[in-house]
Amino acid sequence: MGVVNLAPDSFSDNGEFATPQAAAAHAQRLIDEGADIIDIGGESTRPGSSGVTLEEERRRVLPVLEQLASGAVPVSIDTRKPELMREAIAAGASMINDINALLAPGAIEAVAASDVALCLMHKQGTPADMQVKPHYDDVVAEVLAFLSARVQAVRAAGVAVERIVVDPGFGFGKTLEHNLELLRRLDRFAATGAAVLAGISRKSMLGRITGREVGERVHASIAAALIAAQKGARILRVHDVAATRDAIAVWRAVQGDNP
Repeated sequence: MGVVNLAPDSFSDNGEFATPQAAAAHAQRLIDEGADIIDIGGESTRPGSSGVTLEEERRRVLPVLEQLASGAVPVSIDTRKPELMREAIAAGASMINDINALLAPGAIEAVAASDVALCLMHKQGTPADMQVKPHYDDVVAEVLAFLSARVQAVRAAGVAVERIVVDPGFGFGKTLEHNLELLRRLDRFAATGAAVLAGISRKSMLGRITGREVGERVHASIAAALIAAQKGARILRVHDVAATRDAIAVWRAVQGDNP
């Protein structure tokens, strides 16, 4: 899954792709590098961010979606707003990627009757305050329990489990040790019955480990993605598609799979 951030305050791209033309061109570059899914987000959810209005998020997202929806690669929309979910599905989105795990009033109803895929993510707190002393007694057990409950809630609305993806939410209300423990035990999340997505690319946990700034975390991101794949992640949400695909191809070849 190749990441296209449309927010001018995106943590990884600093607004480089904030115009529809730049975003669509970047998405095409990621597709050319081998992205299987493109994930478009119009609202920064970095620690300390405060969100944007529906009108502004709609203005950022829909023109890019309209340019990409007719292509061969499915497009995911990263949003927590039910109104935009409905509009994105109508415009051709193939997945809704919600950091709020469809907890907003009307969110499940906005997606249940469609046939799109759904990604349910765990976070503790809100983007504005989630990194202020996050605490868990058992981070893996608590995140797994939350995601299992959300999968059941969505399935109760008539959504087939084959449409559901879960994301433990690396960096969303977690310390470095919380993130590392989730990665060590990522295979536990298969117990939800859903496919697992790992989004670790360029995140601050990698900066804490390596001491490198956002733009210098490619190698660390590839290492984290490879570990996530080995632990059962079916979708890797990354900024550096070609490099990640090369690493996965080598791993698969060693396993005896077709590269």
